[in-house]
Amino acid sequence: MSHYPPKVAAAVVIANMIGAGVFTSLGFQLIDIQSAPVIMMLWLVGGVSALCGALSYAELGAALPRSGGEYHFLTEIYHPSAGFISGWVSATVGFAAPTALAALTFGNYLNSSGLGVDPLWLATIAIAALTAAHCTTHRHSGDTQTGFTLLKLLLIVLFSAAALTLSPAEQHAPFVLDDEATALLGSGAFAVSLIYVNYAYSGWNAATYISGELAAPQRSLPWVLGISTAVVAALYCLLNFVFLAVAPMEAMAGKVEVGVIAAEFAFGPRLGTLMGLLLALLLISTISAMILAGPRVLHRIGQDYPRFTPLARENRDGIPVTAILLQSGIALAFLWTASFEQILVFSGTTMALNTFVTVLGLFILRWRQPHLPRPFRVTLYPVTPLLFLGITGWTLTYVVLQRPVEAIISGAIVVSGGGFYWLVRPDKRLDL
Repeated sequence: MSHYPPKVAAAVVIANMIGAGVFTSLGFQLIDIQSAPVIMMLWLVGGVSALCGALSYAELGAALPRSGGEYHFLTEIYHPSAGFISGWVSATVGFAAPTALAALTFGNYLNSSGLGVDPLWLATIAIAALTAAHCTTHRHSGDTQTGFTLLKLLLIVLFSAAALTLSPAEQHAPFVLDDEATALLGSGAFAVSLIYVNYAYSGWNAATYISGELAAPQRSLPWVLGISTAVVAALYCLLNFVFLAVAPMEAMAGKVEVGVIAAEFAFGPRLGTLMGLLLALLLISTISAMILAGPRVLHRIGQDYPRFTPLARENRDGIPVTAILLQSGIALAFLWTASFEQILVFSGTTMALNTFVTVLGLFILRWRQPHLPRPFRVTLYPVTPLLFLGITGWTLTYVVLQRPVEAIISGAIVVSGGGFYWLVRPDKRLDL
């Protein structure tokens, strides 16, 4: 069976991260926080948290090298039920919902260029076409992902340079940290806004979902996770600086298409429309990466549980076709039935809880299996994982206090996964 090279894993991480979140969430942050330096601090804190999480996952992925991400980690560290619930979360919220959001954002941006087609149909076509591409071979799938990711990076750099060069200076936001702005740091609004930021950063763990299909995963996975996350954090800070520098905050507050708004202020309506088309192209690699990585969780469930054996079916090249088709079907269901902002908040909350429990498992694994071979050990242990747990735990606490509806939805998803496991649990798991 063929394997993905490390460059494909890096492309999956970068493309998973740079998606709908960074091109939409700024508008929601600006509803409660009207301060450019505080917004930039949000993205910096989110980047530090993501990097700490990526390094923690790198140790877990090197010590437990098998595809499946949190599903595999939690199964081995806690109990099969914990892994199943995590797989349930990943299949429904972790990948299917963000795929739907990225596709809908793609449709909105493409429609803003004057195409005149319903964004829902554009999103549906994107999901269907990329699903077909990833049901072929590792080589075709990998080339598709790498090509779209390189295009994404190039367009982001060109957009940022052009916007800063051509934008009128009088529109630049003041980047001054005054007393009013300082008071926002550590506030409830700051913590809740971190959910939007963390959603934008989600995807830093994507390579762990395909680690079993990588060449030499124990050696390459830590570098892929660490370097890819650092690159994305730098690009996120650059992009949000550009958005805040070229467009008034009040024009972007509460809006989804902040990229198009910033482009219109920087280049004028006509060129701004063209940038809407280019930004839509950026999101193709995000949709592609989620369709590539996410089904590996369902594939693992199919391998481990006899009642889900159809999910383990592969084509001749080892591609889990049935799992890919199922996840894309769930994404299409989200696309046509749910609202954008609520999905963003509750999916971000649920994914944050999932990663929190996984990084906590790093301490448990070191305690239970101190002699387990670890080709990579997290840098500055235990500070690095504790920093991630502290930031994520603080954010989740404020979400429960200030966004109880979304917190309840997140809890219901987790509980439903536990209930489903109880109903379908096998008498004996398959040892594959």
